[in-house]
Amino acid sequence: MHPDIQALIDQIGPPDHAAVARAGARQVQLTKPAGSLGDLEPLSIRLAGVLGSERPELRGAAVLVAAADHGVAAEGVSAYPAEVTQAMVLNLLADTPAGRGGAAVNALARSAGVEVYLMDAGVATELPPHPALYRAAVRRGSRNLRHEAAMTPAERDALILAGAALARGAIEAGADLIVPGELGIGNTTSAAALTARLLNLSPQAVTGRGTGVDDGRLAHKVAVVGDALARTPVTAPLDALAELGGFEIAAMLGMMLQAAALRRVVVLDGFVEGSAALVGAGLSPHLPDYLFAAGECAEVGHAAQLQALGLRPLFRLGLRLGEGTGGVLAVPLLRAAAASLREMQTFSEAGVPS
Repeated sequence: MHPDIQALIDQIGPPDHAAVARAGARQVQLTKPAGSLGDLEPLSIRLAGVLGSERPELRGAAVLVAAADHGVAAEGVSAYPAEVTQAMVLNLLADTPAGRGGAAVNALARSAGVEVYLMDAGVATELPPHPALYRAAVRRGSRNLRHEAAMTPAERDALILAGAALARGAIEAGADLIVPGELGIGNTTSAAALTARLLNLSPQAVTGRGTGVDDGRLAHKVAVVGDALARTPVTAPLDALAELGGFEIAAMLGMMLQAAALRRVVVLDGFVEGSAALVGAGLSPHLPDYLFAAGECAEVGHAAQLQALGLRPLFRLGLRLGEGTGGVLAVPLLRAAAASLREMQTFSEAGVPS
């Protein structure tokens, strides 16, 4: 492990327990029946612990989309070819009548006031120059995890640190909420293999349809994940990431570690992000305290990830697009939870009999 990664891990401490206690005491005194705001109430208290204030304020939000392709796509595990990733990157960068970016994450981010950052973490085809593209690729796509390690430890560490740097820049620009996102053909196969290994589950229990493969291709995908697991017995989180992961998963891990080290909120989107979070939780027991699950996505293994991380999803909309779209949708809910604790008056402040 690179020493800068260990330094990041060492900086991740527990939430501010004193702020949690103050927030809990304030929450029960707000001008409403106890529990009437449902899940927003415990969310607001968790946010207080992350931000260190019983009146938490979430300023900016940023979705950091890491794009990369996977060598395992050569096994026919996806409904789309690798060239789609390059096309989608260009779509995220395109100038449109609504503003920069024509992908789903751009549209949703504009509606929610979320800044979009885009990283080339290892797209299989060369990308043209663009001032809004953060370049971090160490090679053009990972290796085929069915037959060999997806990346070397040095490549893994480089992408972790690149993700951390991108998150640090977004935070310095004012983001209190960081939404890691991803693009890449073959990434749900990689995420399934990582999840199966880290949670000691069967390939069948965690391998889903990804881009929408049919029953035959799903069975083949399960077999590919099984072969990858049989190839290597590694269980240490970073070793498993190098063997079974992907460049964008490594980058998202770096984003999560950096955001937690700086005591910012990390909003988890879906299954691929969940696999990065599992690696992170294996490195730092405090990382899950900074994670907030947006929704439970349609991938079969996502519920197992959330259970292992101790997270409760905010919604179930059947999402499986990626790009950080679900995480962006959760930003207004988290801002509302913080505002309820920060801006509502207590009974005594409002002069309302309790």
